[in-house]
Amino acid sequence: MTVEPYRRVLAIPGVRALLLVGLVARIPVTATGLTLTLHVLNNLKLGFFQAGLVGAAATVGTAVGAPVAGRFMDRHGLRPIVAVTTVAQFAFWVSAPFLPYALLLAGAVLGGVLSLPVFGLIRQCMAAAVPPEQRRTGYALDSMIVEVAYMIGPALAVAFATTFGSGWSMSAVGVGMVGSGVAMLVLNPPTRAKGDEALGAVVPRRQWLTPALLSLLGLTFAATFVLIATELSLVAVLTADDAARWTGLAIGLWCFWSIVGGFVYGALPRGFSPLVMIGAMAALTVPVGLIGSWQLLCVAMIPAGILCAPALSTTIDTLSQWVPAVARGEAMGLHGTALTLGLAVSGPITGHIIDTYGTRWSFAFAGLAGLFFVTVAIPFWRRIPPPAGATVPEPAAA
Repeated sequence: MTVEPYRRVLAIPGVRALLLVGLVARIPVTATGLTLTLHVLNNLKLGFFQAGLVGAAATVGTAVGAPVAGRFMDRHGLRPIVAVTTVAQFAFWVSAPFLPYALLLAGAVLGGVLSLPVFGLIRQCMAAAVPPEQRRTGYALDSMIVEVAYMIGPALAVAFATTFGSGWSMSAVGVGMVGSGVAMLVLNPPTRAKGDEALGAVVPRRQWLTPALLSLLGLTFAATFVLIATELSLVAVLTADDAARWTGLAIGLWCFWSIVGGFVYGALPRGFSPLVMIGAMAALTVPVGLIGSWQLLCVAMIPAGILCAPALSTTIDTLSQWVPAVARGEAMGLHGTALTLGLAVSGPITGHIIDTYGTRWSFAFAGLAGLFFVTVAIPFWRRIPPPAGATVPEPAAA
């Protein structure tokens, strides 16, 4: 393994600035869920059910808004959608501390629909900046940055809420959103590479939204489902062992191994099919619940943890190859919707498994669910015709 692939990607003009903005812009986004939860619990003095409803409302809104924002970006470019969503996020987060619960619930839906499209936008711009043969390395870098953002954002949300109160924490998220939007407006990275179709060109959806692509979105959903189920199961084990104070450390170590895996994967001479990566991650998750103490559990989670970032990055890389540039924004939005739905669906189902059968079965259920989606996707993993305006390679063999 060598760092040369990363050096070549970082030497491409604009990539370093894009990754830096991507890191800074994602931190307030990753803090939103926990910030809303703490506000409902601490300021509004309501229960976890009401807090969960607000989180679910924001999640549903984000799932709906991501492909719409991507399609708008394909038609009109980056700046209009970033400007609109930045203003919308500022308005929501500054007013949210003063809203009664019912209006906060409605505002969370609207705020989700008009959420700043940071994740899909950065990935779309990465596809425009990096040549196809280097995108796997570029997306591996991006996945590592996402892990870092998820390590920083929630921690800052807790620190702000406990030090200054959740009202100030929500205002801080709003300021962070504005700063992120302004940074993207100033940077204004291209969403199309030279030689791609002109802005506003249209390719019929039926030419690129194929059964194979839908199966890829299903795999993306499965990857997030497994990851969230694993995280909840880990928290449940630590709570049962009276070691909840070590939760941050345990999850941080899990994220660290994911970053290590992403770094190794991006430096490999060739990539692997999402079927292989997600299937392997799911299979390695199945037996983890058999481990006794939480300390040994953290060790047993290393193999599956190493595959987290590579599994997600390979879905993005494959999608960028299969979809023409004129539809890449909408496709990245659909990818974000699949990620969001996996997160939203996994939580309550895994919670029910933990409450009813225990954590041994919750780990096994998470892995078996992932393997089920991989099995369903295999028949659709075949050669697909190149969409108009793009050359689409054959999917990698599982």
